[in-house]
Formats: sequence, structure tokens, C-alpha cells
Amino acid sequence: MTVSTQKNANLQPKKSWGQALSAYKDKRALIMLFLGFSAGIPILLIFSSLSLWLREAGIERSTVTMFSWAALGYSFKFIWAPLIDVIPVPVLTKKLGKRRAWLLTAQCLIILAICIMASINPVNQSLGLMAMGAVLLGFSSATQDIVIDAYRIELADTSMQTILSATYNAGYRIGMIVAGAGALFLAEYFGSVKGAYLYDAWRNTYFIMAGVMGIGVATTLLIKEPVNNRPKIVQQSSDYMRLVAVFALSVIGFVLTFMGLGQILLETKNVLLGFLLETIHLIGSLGVAVAVGFSLVKMGLVKKEVAFVTWVEPILDFFKRYGKKAFLLLLLIGLYRISDIVAGVISNVFYEDMGFSKSDIATAVKTFGVLMVIVGGFVGGIVAQRFRIMQAMMIGGVLACLTNLMFVVLAMRGYDIPLMYTAVAIDNLASGLAGAVFIAFLSALTNIRFTAVQYAIFSSLMTLIPKVLGGYSGTIVDNLGYAWFFTFTTLIGLPILYLVYLVDKKVMLENKDEK
Repeated sequence: MTVSTQKNANLQPKKSWGQALSAYKDKRALIMLFLGFSAGIPILLIFSSLSLWLREAGIERSTVTMFSWAALGYSFKFIWAPLIDVIPVPVLTKKLGKRRAWLLTAQCLIILAICIMASINPVNQSLGLMAMGAVLLGFSSATQDIVIDAYRIELADTSMQTILSATYNAGYRIGMIVAGAGALFLAEYFGSVKGAYLYDAWRNTYFIMAGVMGIGVATTLLIKEPVNNRPKIVQQSSDYMRLVAVFALSVIGFVLTFMGLGQILLETKNVLLGFLLETIHLIGSLGVAVAVGFSLVKMGLVKKEVAFVTWVEPILDFFKRYGKKAFLLLLLIGLYRISDIVAGVISNVFYEDMGFSKSDIATAVKTFGVLMVIVGGFVGGIVAQRFRIMQAMMIGGVLACLTNLMFVVLAMRGYDIPLMYTAVAIDNLASGLAGAVFIAFLSALTNIRFTAVQYAIFSSLMTLIPKVLGGYSGTIVDNLGYAWFFTFTTLIGLPILYLVYLVDKKVMLENKDEK
């Protein structure tokens, strides 16, 4: 969104509760429901469903867990998001438009990747080829996410973003259920169970999942291209190819460095030292990738002005629009979800330590909890329609912070099914609400000229610090116990409320006064 668009969003008059609820009747909400479903299918076909398939096939656990690296594309999608903004898809862009062309391309690649994986029996065929299929699935599904986020932001102004994000999240969760629980049910139905592996069952399951992606393809073909005001930057086809070449060579540099450092760096059981070594591992690999890209630009492989406009200008635009306030905004983006994300990292272990069975956890968290997140998202959409975006952010922040106190009570009480369901319900409702209003907030900060890259950066940043801190959750529990751990996750959320207040006062309301 442009600055003026953001100001207008901050000046939106309050709506009645009836008007807020009626916003869900907008057909654009239905579009995001189906696109969300398409986005929710691939992720679990890389994680839980694939892990169970490989374990049933007798693959070693250490090899199984390595396949999760195929999803690294989700964490680094901001690197190639600029290419989505500037490079057209041959033939398709002219026929469908920029967003729909990339969306259809990504979905076709997802289907291809799933079919490649389905065609490999891990018992007697190349795991390397299956790994290539998994990497392609991770890359293409992350690309689909980039395009859907850009499409959503360009589809409607800020006042509708919570509605669109709520329906997108509902579709996404439904897609995850289909690809997770649905895939496991199908594999068992076709005859593959623990101790009696049957390749045909998993092959048929993955082929069905590829067919389910047809819902996303049909949606892409039926919807309209949104309005995008970004001017055409790259004029010649050679410029496109050169940009892709720079990106590809930088990725190769990253992969080779990541593999090389992985063999050099020693393994350790010390949590802090292990985290430090992995940080060096990642930052070193990224540094090489950046150095390769910079060197190629200096050598003239791609025009400097093209590289600048593609990768640098979207970042500079954010700082030009907000000046010193940009750092305050980035701080809020990086910390807003810290309370519930850090607590969520160890939640399943917590339930098990409290004496709940796996079936208790599956029913309460994976089914009932998912429904509560969806409901929370819809409620968040209504709240954001009723109040200003920063008021809704404050409500979401307070709820996400204080609901952790329910887990303090559960930690002190121990095994208690009704209390567990109460805690799960309240926590997931708050998480869904906070997530919906936060997405609308991030969308308001995005300049529509650089939709894909700026939102990709924001969405990556919002989970980076919480996930890093979440890695220490086990150590904190070992030293303090669960009750004090959840007290800690409540307390670290309190300063975030002050950050919300500062951003509202220093950024949003000042924009209002300037108008």
C-alpha cells in the first residue's frame, strides 16, 4: 500500500458489528478461501506425511529428518520474491496477467513435484530423486505463497485485509488437514500401515493430493488479475535471463557453502554452542550467496540499475517512506508474535509431560485447536472492521500475551481434560485473532509497487526472533519448570503492548495528522 492508502486506512470510520460481519459476504473473501486451501496442501506433504511414509518404508530417522530441509524455501522466499515482481512468465503473463501467470506456474510445478515424489519407492529407488522432488515442492509452494500474498494485498485496500487473511487462513488450515490427516487416512485405507509398508498405497495417496491441487488451478483460471501500479522496469528478455542467472549462481554458492561448512563445523550437545555454530553456518552461507550476487553484478552479468531496482529499491522504499520510524516498525514486526510463538514451540511436549495421551493431544490440539484458530481469525476480521487497525493490534496483543496464564494454571493442575480444552480454545482463539489483524497491519505497510518482496521480508521477519528464542524453550523449562516458563512467555509479551502504543502514536496517528 502507498502511504496515502495507509493514512486512509487509519481514518476508516468505525463500523457497526453487523456491517463488520457482512464484510465476509464479499466474493473476494471466497477467492482467498480457495487460494488458502491451495497453499495449505503442499507443506505437510514435505513434513509429517512424507516423514511417516519414509519411516514406514524403513528409512533411517536421521535421513528422514533431512528431508525437512526441503522446506527452507519458506524461510528464504524473500530472496527471489523480487524476481516475481519484475519477471514475466513467457506467454502466460500476456494471457493471464503477472500474478495469475506466476500463480498458475507455481501450482503446475507443485503438481509436478508431488507426482515425482509419488513415482519413487524409497525402498529400492533413488532417494536423491525423491529429495529433488521435495526441494522442487518446497520452492514452488513457497513461490505460490509469495504470489498469493501479493495478490491478496493488491486485491483490496487495508480495510478488507483482515477479512481476506481470515478466510485465507481458514482455507490454509483446511488444506493442511487434507494433506495431513487426510493423506494418512488414505494411505491406511489403501493398505499401508506400520510394520506392513505398501508403496502403492503412498503412491496413490500422493497422486490424489496432486489431483486435489486442481482446486487451486481452477481458482487461478477463474479469478481476475488484480490492479498493480508498479511500472515495467526490465525491457529486454536478455535482462530477465541475466537476473535469473545471477539468482541461480547465488543459490549454488549458498548450497555449496552450506554443505562445505556442514562438514567442517563440529557437532556438539551444548545447546548454546550448537546454536552459535548453526548461526555461523547459516550466516556464512548467506554471506557467500550475497557476495556471489554482488560480484556478478559488478562484473556486468546484469545491469546495475536493473539489479538495484529489483533487489535494493524495495528495501530503500520502506526506509524512505518511514525514515527513522522504520526501525520502530521493524521492531514491532519482529516481536509482535513472540509471546504465543515461543510458548507454542514446546506446547506438544508440555501436554505429553502433563500426562495427556497422543490421542488427547491429536483431538484437542490438531482438531479442536485448528477450528479455534479459524474461528479466532474470523473474529479478528470482524474486530479489525469495527476498530482502527492499531486498536485491533492492541486487543490481539493483550489476548496473545495473557492467554499464556491458562497454561500456568494447567501446569500447576496437571492432567485435566476440561482445563486442557479450555486452555487450547482460549489460546488458539487469541492466536487466530492476533494473526489476522497482524497480517492486515503488515499489508498496510507494504507499498503496492513492491508488493511481493516487501511482504515476503515482513512475513519472514515476524517469525525469525520468536523461533530463535523458542529454540531455548526446553532449556528454560529444564531450569525453571513449566509454570515459570509460561509466566516468562506472558511477561515478554507485555513490552510489546507498549511497542503497539508507540507505533500507533508515532507512526499511524502522525500520518493522520499530516493528512
